Amino acid sequence: MFSSTIASILLCFSSLHVQPIASSVPVLVEVPPHSPWPWTLSQGSKWKHQPGDDKHFPPYFAFGASTAAYQIEGAWQEDGKGPSVWDTMTHEHPELVVDRANGDVAANSYHQFTDDIAALKEVGFGFYRFSISWSRILPEGDLSSLQQAGIDYYDKLIDSLLAEKIVPVVTMLHYDVPQYLQNLGGVASPLFVRYFEIYADTLFRHFGDRVQTWITHNEPYDFCVDGYGYGRNGPLVYAPGVGEYLCAHHVLLSHAAVYHLYNQKYRSKQSGSIGITLSGRFFYPVNNETGPDVIDRALNFQIGWFAHPLFSEKGGYPPIMVETIAEHSLLETRTMSRLPTMLPETKAFVKGTADFLGYNYYSSRLVKLDPREYNISSPPSIDKDTGLVYSVDPKWKRAKSDWLYVVPAGLRGVLNWFKEEYDNPVVLITENGYSDDGGLCDHERIEYYKLHLEQLLAAVNEDECHVVGHTSWSIIDNFEWLRGYSEKFGLYHVNFLSPNRERTPKLSAKFFQEVIRTGTIPKI
Repeated sequence: MFSSTIASILLCFSSLHVQPIASSVPVLVEVPPHSPWPWTLSQGSKWKHQPGDDKHFPPYFAFGASTAAYQIEGAWQEDGKGPSVWDTMTHEHPELVVDRANGDVAANSYHQFTDDIAALKEVGFGFYRFSISWSRILPEGDLSSLQQAGIDYYDKLIDSLLAEKIVPVVTMLHYDVPQYLQNLGGVASPLFVRYFEIYADTLFRHFGDRVQTWITHNEPYDFCVDGYGYGRNGPLVYAPGVGEYLCAHHVLLSHAAVYHLYNQKYRSKQSGSIGITLSGRFFYPVNNETGPDVIDRALNFQIGWFAHPLFSEKGGYPPIMVETIAEHSLLETRTMSRLPTMLPETKAFVKGTADFLGYNYYSSRLVKLDPREYNISSPPSIDKDTGLVYSVDPKWKRAKSDWLYVVPAGLRGVLNWFKEEYDNPVVLITENGYSDDGGLCDHERIEYYKLHLEQLLAAVNEDECHVVGHTSWSIIDNFEWLRGYSEKFGLYHVNFLSPNRERTPKLSAKFFQEVIRTGTIPKI
């Protein structure tokens, strides 16, 4: 069995001809103003890049990989860690996960984080985007429950990364709200803003001397809509048309509060950057009857919902959302809009509170207006407010995930929308990846990355979009939320049947070695 496995790995790797990665040599590069890269980047070799060169990534451009705490750490109740909403959901409702799995052990990165770092180093990644488990540090949300063991774990992780010249990029909250805070209302409650500020202050105080790139929230659209609107995943709150908007409002307020906190107490000493990671698709017209206003409507209801208050010149929610939801609320005989109001002082508090925009891109959709009139007899929801119908092109290839259709040009489309809509903000691609069954010869994943990197390179060099890095999801196979372990995104295979959780590089890891070594996209 062992010899046949080794043989299959060698056969797989022999199909991709790449040169060995060069030893890491620090290269001082110029970085754009307000970039999330306030450091000396380490690249395998100094990329040859001249003005007008459209084949190489700029020398400031960095490559990294992502994970999230609940999806990889395991050790769900060790060393004082409290439960998160995902611990609660997977334990009380295992039937909601396709294989009835959970993250109790996952890839066991709490005990094997050095294996993850070894994988990052082997590929040559310059940074590692990971999240901190709030309930591992402050299980009851604030300092009264501080767990030193949690602080010690992340200290070791950060120090070990820096020892290998890998830059830590830290996400504060990646879905796993402490259950204690959820019992108080979670992200939909005004209390959340103050608790999140206390949590962030704890992170800045303990880790800010070594962490200079912070992401407050990951994909608020997804966890607000599915977690507090439709109640499809953690924390299973069913309040469509109301809960998702309350959740989003407090995401924005908590993010802004943390940004102001950093400015007031830490920026002068730590010189870091604060951003937020948004998710969202690009949209294409179904036919000639679907005009640019429909595309813009779709983008604003998904990405602009969060980006407009932070990055637009006027601030506040997108006007199309404000007008539409107020109109629908009036039809429902409500005394106020279901979308929380942003007073001028609130708009001013939120506007401009991000040094960069993190963006997760996986797929796109076709879109058209819903021809049906607004129906007040059924429960409200963001989908009803949006008033759009989404579909896919049958020619688009699909990954293992039923939602992930391969549309590389959509990445370039969104980046250009950012450029036009928000005056070309600094963007970091914080996730991009492809799901399959987890085999080592992952040629389809390589093709996905190649096509997306080509679109990204064009957006940077031809369109002059201000993108400073690309982050692969994920460095290792992990627990994929409601899909459990049935779908894999890793560049490294994890043997979940073994207590040792061995990591084995896939062919896609070799592909990224070559991208990083040369600063360009290899032929496959």
